Amino acid sequence: MTGKLISIEGIEGAGKSTVAARLTDRLRQSGHSVLELREPGSTPVGETLRTLLKDGTIGLAPLTEAFLFEAARHEMAIRRIRPALAEGQWVVVDRFYDSTTAYQGWGRGLDVEMLCRMHKDACGEIVPDLTLLLDIDPAVGLDRARSVTRGQGETARDRFEQEGIAFLKRVREGFLSIARAEPNRIVVIPVTGDAETVVECCLRAVRQKLGR
Repeated sequence: MTGKLISIEGIEGAGKSTVAARLTDRLRQSGHSVLELREPGSTPVGETLRTLLKDGTIGLAPLTEAFLFEAARHEMAIRRIRPALAEGQWVVVDRFYDSTTAYQGWGRGLDVEMLCRMHKDACGEIVPDLTLLLDIDPAVGLDRARSVTRGQGETARDRFEQEGIAFLKRVREGFLSIARAEPNRIVVIPVTGDAETVVECCLRAVRQKLGR
């Protein structure tokens, strides 16, 4: 596979979707063919599961939650990511398997080694060439996330916003622990300043890590 895979991670309110869209635009302006994806989603199965997974009014056991995320990820990996990389495209994905490690492992308390084996089954040989971890204070992130979903009338329904600060603190520590363990793949990007400032930091990381 000759393309490059860039995943963007972080807790609620870190600005992942905004950064993914702007980073994709900047990479295209640089001459790259870029596929932008989101997880869960980006396939018919993934989008159906996204609706279920986002809906906090539907109770899910932690392991059920993890299985559903892995199912959506497998569909995206085999139907979208693998073919794009094989054609030499760059892929920017809003969340990937690190989110399940952080949320269902550190946040929900599932065994991290078990989750890593599940990632391998779901993704096979597909590993991000670069992961950009957008790091934000959980209180700030949660406030930002709720301001968005409040405008959409969805605040009371969002599964992970309902969990509150203590949960997001555990998830954030999970992300930072993964970053410390894999410094060659993961670059921590502090979320300070406006979105464009964060995007510039991400582009600098792309140039440094991927040589472009």
